[in-house]
Amino acid sequence: MTASSDFIPLHLCVLTVSDTRTPADDKSGDYLVAALQQEGHQLAERAISRDDRYQLRALISKWIADAGIDGILVTGGTGFTGRDSTPEALLPLLDKEMPGFGELFRAISFDEIGTSSLQSRAFAGLANSTFLFCLPGSTSACRTGWEKIIRAQLDARTQPCNLATLRPRLKE
Repeated sequence: MTASSDFIPLHLCVLTVSDTRTPADDKSGDYLVAALQQEGHQLAERAISRDDRYQLRALISKWIADAGIDGILVTGGTGFTGRDSTPEALLPLLDKEMPGFGELFRAISFDEIGTSSLQSRAFAGLANSTFLFCLPGSTSACRTGWEKIIRAQLDARTQPCNLATLRPRLKE
């Protein structure tokens, strides 16, 4: 399938994984919400969850079971500390992994933060025809992921191909 000449707004969720952030100080979640809305996408739901793999799985499972949700942006929990468990929680939910996302994110991040980029376990994939993008918790990492990768892939006008125009074929 090729790119479309028209923008197709998607319904996206934003999840911040943090034991300390609140709606008042969730700058990374705020950034992702503003960025997706600025592009013309719709915010379907937003949440903050503790870094607990079972709470994360429960919430993401609810969203991926909802046919009205096209994608989920997760920020946080992708590092190496003892509490970072986003990959362990969410990778088992994926039907298909998108290895190129994490690889590309780390390559781009290397230009920005050097070898510190190897500490990121950012990843993406597909679960029940819902795109899932998991980014580090810093606002700058969310900006990098959105502006340099995700925004273009969720825009049906991106040539030669993009994820947005694949939506109708994901359940084939």
